[in-house]
Amino acid sequence: MNKNIIVTGGLGFIGSNLIDLLVNKDYNIVNIDKVTYSSNFYNTKKFEKKRNYNFIKCNIGNRIKIRQILSKYKPLAIFNLAAETHVDRSIDNPKNFLDSNIVSVFNFIDEFKNFNKKYKKTMFIHISTDEVYGDVLTGRSKENDPYKPSSPYAASKASSDHLVYSYYRTFNVPVIITNCSNNYGPNQHPEKLIPKMIYNIFNNLPLPIYGNGKNLREWIYVKDHCEALFEIFKKGKIGEFYNIGSGQDLNNKSIVKYLLEISRKNILVGKKVKIKYVKDRPGHDVRYALNSNKIKKKINWVANTKVKKGLENTFQWYLDNKKYFNLINKKDILKRLGKK
Repeated sequence: MNKNIIVTGGLGFIGSNLIDLLVNKDYNIVNIDKVTYSSNFYNTKKFEKKRNYNFIKCNIGNRIKIRQILSKYKPLAIFNLAAETHVDRSIDNPKNFLDSNIVSVFNFIDEFKNFNKKYKKTMFIHISTDEVYGDVLTGRSKENDPYKPSSPYAASKASSDHLVYSYYRTFNVPVIITNCSNNYGPNQHPEKLIPKMIYNIFNNLPLPIYGNGKNLREWIYVKDHCEALFEIFKKGKIGEFYNIGSGQDLNNKSIVKYLLEISRKNILVGKKVKIKYVKDRPGHDVRYALNSNKIKKKINWVANTKVKKGLENTFQWYLDNKKYFNLINKKDILKRLGKK
């Protein structure tokens, strides 16, 4: 029986956690990653020698190579997590986001369309973000709400969602699209809020928070997200969108205060480790929040990890894996981006 699954962007944060889950469920995983600044082989070291794991360096926009990989492995499913993801970087250099999240996704889904004519049972699961809905000042975004992205990053992801869905409607390509809230957990690059704060705590540095720190996000532990993706693979309906959220909303200031509280229980925290409010990012959305009733009812999935427990697990992982930070260019951790 074919148990091959392709995960793109598998050297990244969510992709590597998803592979960890799938490898342990005895699927044969092919990890496709083009290896950028946010890719990290440290993320795959715990399973890189397993018989059911393969890594291929490849840009998903490389049609010839993608065609060869699909033909060779004939996967049951593709989880497409390959993307440029950092909002601040998209402010400084939007073109990279258009190239990766739109043009490369077009090449990928078009090659998949051709492959699917012969291998009709393969499913294409496209992983997206709650940021496509834009600022949600009241209520919670439902799957059929209009997209109103605020940043070039969110706009590029919204474009890729529309593109992938159009291949379902026009060409009957079997796709599912998921939109998830803010992820946190092991293996996350320290350009993002939580690992950046942990890095600064370890290194006796101030804790910069944009604006007044009241920007509200829905936070989901990455392992919960990966479980949701697996359940969608098993039970999801082709052509559908699924929101994946935890229902746990916290502002940035609260997250950092929790991290400080956890830190003080585990390590000696330096005197310079204090919250420091910095100039806000342009177009910074005030609030994201998802309505995840559909996945609860149709897939029977719900997030299990409470934020405080998830943050404790996350802090402990970085404490146990300090080497991880050494493999990352310090500029990519410390340099302020997205000021324009």
